[in-house]
Amino acid sequence: MATAVKKPTEQAELFSASTAKEIQAILWKAADKLRGSIDAAQYKEFVLGLIFLKYVSDAFDERRSELAAELADDGITEDRMDDFLEDRDEYTGAHVFWVPETARWTWIATHAKSQGVGKLLDDAMDSVMRENASLTGVLPKIFNRDNVDQKRLGELVDLISDARFGGSGDKPAQDVLGEVYEYFLGNFARAEGKRGGEFYTPQSVVRLIVEILEPYQGRVYDPACGSGGMFVQAAKFIEAHAGRAHKADISVFGQELNERTWRLGKMNLAIHGIDGNLAPRWGDTFADDKHPDLKADFVMANPPFNIKDWARDESDPRWKYGVPPKTNANYAWLQHMISKLGERGTAGIVLANGSMSSQQSGEGGIRQALVEADLVACMVAMPSQLFRTTQIPACLWFLAKDKTPQGAKRLDDRRGEILFIDARNMGEMVDRTERVLTEADLAKIAGAYHAWRGVGSAREAGLTYEDEAGFCFSADLATVREHGYVLTPGRYVGAVEAVEESTEAVGERIAALTEELFALFDRSAELEKTVREQLEGIG
Repeated sequence: MATAVKKPTEQAELFSASTAKEIQAILWKAADKLRGSIDAAQYKEFVLGLIFLKYVSDAFDERRSELAAELADDGITEDRMDDFLEDRDEYTGAHVFWVPETARWTWIATHAKSQGVGKLLDDAMDSVMRENASLTGVLPKIFNRDNVDQKRLGELVDLISDARFGGSGDKPAQDVLGEVYEYFLGNFARAEGKRGGEFYTPQSVVRLIVEILEPYQGRVYDPACGSGGMFVQAAKFIEAHAGRAHKADISVFGQELNERTWRLGKMNLAIHGIDGNLAPRWGDTFADDKHPDLKADFVMANPPFNIKDWARDESDPRWKYGVPPKTNANYAWLQHMISKLGERGTAGIVLANGSMSSQQSGEGGIRQALVEADLVACMVAMPSQLFRTTQIPACLWFLAKDKTPQGAKRLDDRRGEILFIDARNMGEMVDRTERVLTEADLAKIAGAYHAWRGVGSAREAGLTYEDEAGFCFSADLATVREHGYVLTPGRYVGAVEAVEESTEAVGERIAALTEELFALFDRSAELEKTVREQLEGIG
């Protein structure tokens, strides 16, 4: 009798996995088996909450090991060491969350089977929030409910306990579990389809905004911050260009409407070591601005496109350039962000393509006022399918309060000019439905903007700006007026110049294609003959 082949468990699969992506995929698959009867939105909190608890516990253990080494170097004997190792200030002073003993991962993993893993996790979440004021109301306490398969949950805890989900050597827990958290956020966005756009912006789009704005230092604001992806990318930008120690050179301010997404954002910032201000609670940016006095150096946002049901107050002082229509909040978002810019602030905003040309309900008049106030610095038309969550074509608006050389910064004077970039033909498909911008695409678009503005990074790289047919064009305001204040880049950049081929080259190409076509004819004839023979044999 044949023996049934037993499918490998996730633990066995994990043993043979070698790359971070493979390990993350195994964890995703294991977590997915817990979905069961848990509500989709709650399930996201459930899994990401678990990863977050592992992170705070690992970060605590790392600090504890550092502390033990420091104490040993100071000649403190082991019998006296425990008092110092349990000194809360030694952790909070190093920006590490204080984790009570029963919330530490080793405790939970050890006692999961005897005391009930769901209850242990709920109690752990509760105690971590109680001991760390900044996490109050953030962590989920939903692990001991009837709809959670406790056996599967225990297996998942065992899996996450694997050393490869923690920090080691020169790769701290923050890096490892930060990557896991981002991987899961992206997967949840894909799984939830359209709703996923509420909390997640594709990474290559976020990177493009950050690379163009170059937020080395100052206040960074996102009024529709979702899970905080703009802030995480801004911190990564600083780390890559100035080093990890400079992450605190930016101050982060955000607001999010959805309660659950606000929680995910708080955890995302914490797991990446970002001390951000997402306000004490969630709220509607239009009706309840959580940062009323903020003036930011950088505004980065991917607000929901074309929302019709929004808190509109015609007397709102933010509508300096015209009252946005009740039927679409695109120009409300733009004007809100302008109201938050400091004297030399810049902004990068993702909006629907319609915002570049709409004349409905006064939108054309507002756009005209923004152009005449010289607030628009650059428009980028994006390729299709960058957003798996929506098929609406998107563009990027870049706004600037000050287009002068700005003294010591020695920027190029761009007053009265707008840079148009047409990136619609860029990017590559990673699967049947999703496109991403490549490294070369990001470098080309950001490089064009930097060269146009004459920023320091462009000078160091020896970049100088020139219009490129089919890709970029710097238009003066007179030209924009001629186009009726329509800001679609395709109108300005023109068509790609055709490369004229020599007569010999054309002849060679025709000969090669003819040869290929004849070969296909021959192959077709052979296949037809074979099929005929087979059919005759059947008859």
